[in-house]
Amino acid sequence: MIAILLVACIVAVVLSVAVGSVGIATGRVVEVIGARLLPWGGGPVAGLDDQIVWEFRLPRALLGFVVGAALAVAGAVLQAVVRNPLADPFVFGVSSGASVAAVAALTLTSGLFAAVSTPVAAFVGALITTVLVFALAQQGGRVTPNRLVLAGVAMSYLLSSITSYLVLRSSGASQGVGQVLSWLAGSLAAATWSDLGVPTLVLIVATILLVLLAPILNAFLTGDETAASLGVDVGRMRLMLFIITSLLVGVVVAVSGSIGFVGLVVPHAVRMAIGSDHRWVLPASALAGGLLLVVVDIGARLLLAPTEVPVGLLTAVVGAPFFLWLLRRSGRNQR
Repeated sequence: MIAILLVACIVAVVLSVAVGSVGIATGRVVEVIGARLLPWGGGPVAGLDDQIVWEFRLPRALLGFVVGAALAVAGAVLQAVVRNPLADPFVFGVSSGASVAAVAALTLTSGLFAAVSTPVAAFVGALITTVLVFALAQQGGRVTPNRLVLAGVAMSYLLSSITSYLVLRSSGASQGVGQVLSWLAGSLAAATWSDLGVPTLVLIVATILLVLLAPILNAFLTGDETAASLGVDVGRMRLMLFIITSLLVGVVVAVSGSIGFVGLVVPHAVRMAIGSDHRWVLPASALAGGLLLVVVDIGARLLLAPTEVPVGLLTAVVGAPFFLWLLRRSGRNQR
């Protein structure tokens, strides 16, 4: 499964680079990328194709993969920690925390300071929200999965209302309202190579660390009491896993905006395909999440061409029916 997903991701990235207002043959795309990356490639290929492929489309495709992978990994971890297939970064308010902080940076600051502060603000917002949700979910010194979900949903609603206020507040001054609204809908349109560095590094390090912690995630699936009997420090590990997921979500929300449902749909689909062992669920979720977002981004560019649909809207179209199906399935299981 992982080998198939890896091949599919490579094919999807090449197709994403080839598709656009100016079509480029896939063979030409491979030639341009090879000339840039391979030691014997000879450097940039002459002509407009090199600029289109290397400067515009390839960074966008790779950023889409990184964002999708990070959101899917974060969703897989959250679903394991709370033993709930409906959990994802949006349900827990982590994405909303990153969004409200980033929108505040965009609307309350200007110029270079806004550009620098937005990624930092997104991570800080995600982290603060995680800590608050964790604190609100405590009862008698213990944190239960159900209280985590309820606290996360409440925080998500609260932070969404704050985000709406910030947008309305800035609308009169016309300072980047269009940028904020586009960013809130989720978009990869402005991707550059500089956007890839930090999210890619965080994704690689966090995924490796989480795979090493896979036995602990597997223990969480059996329940807090069983996990504790197996030697897991449940409270400390749950907090650490929340911090890792908030870092993942914060860095990708800063560069792509608010893209929902990837963290909900992908991990659940992966578990249905390969089981619940997180040694395989996490890498498979990363590849499947990246693949999904690259494919959805192709659709976002082609659906109403030449107008581009925000990729976050399409993920909602895909994810909302799946979310409702999960709700119905969860309700039947509880009965």
